[in-house]
Amino acid sequence: MPNRNAPALIAEAIGTFLFFFVGVGSVVLGDYLVANGGTSPGLLGVALAHGLALAVLVSALGPVSGGHFNPAVTLAVWIMGKIQPSRAAMYVMAQLIGAAVAGFALRGIFPTEAWQPSAIGTPALGAGISPATGIVVEAVLTALLVLAVIGTAVDGRAPKIGGLAIGLAVAADILVGGPLTGAAMNPARWFGPAVAAGAFADWYVWWIGPAVGAAVAALIYRYSLAEAS
Repeated sequence: MPNRNAPALIAEAIGTFLFFFVGVGSVVLGDYLVANGGTSPGLLGVALAHGLALAVLVSALGPVSGGHFNPAVTLAVWIMGKIQPSRAAMYVMAQLIGAAVAGFALRGIFPTEAWQPSAIGTPALGAGISPATGIVVEAVLTALLVLAVIGTAVDGRAPKIGGLAIGLAVAADILVGGPLTGAAMNPARWFGPAVAAGAFADWYVWWIGPAVGAAVAALIYRYSLAEAS
């Protein structure tokens, strides 16, 4: 009997890989260009790379797996009662694998002087930002993302706009939170480049913050905003 989970897990792994290869790749590209006398695409370029890539991938692979590409989103979907715990756990594993492959691929493509400055785009706390503050920032940013996901892709009343709103939410979050925490909103976004670069400082910020933000947003939506059954 064929594994009914296989297409969804493959979609989650591939989608996460492509999302981070483009998004994180834009960070490494900036370092590469600067190292060679060029100009970095800057915060706006990084935000657009992440947001546009996610919008396309959610639209393309959403019909297969739901287009999570993020353990925090998977947690929120589980809280909404839309995925079984065992399937959610497999999604997270697929996402982490896809993220790690993206991190090592970028390390292999770019020379050391390009990926070392940002540790392959590993999220980091900005100057003066404590881990506690970082957790709060990541929680708030993730809550916005999760509300976009639930309201446009999970709720049966959702408008048929593909991944556009989700991609825009990520881009907006990066424009605000990028200099503060890297605006990961996604444990896998930290995990992939961190493993490839060996950069684990303050690692818990990018697990606790997104998990708390996703859980709070999903609980509010499920018990206050969802359509009565």
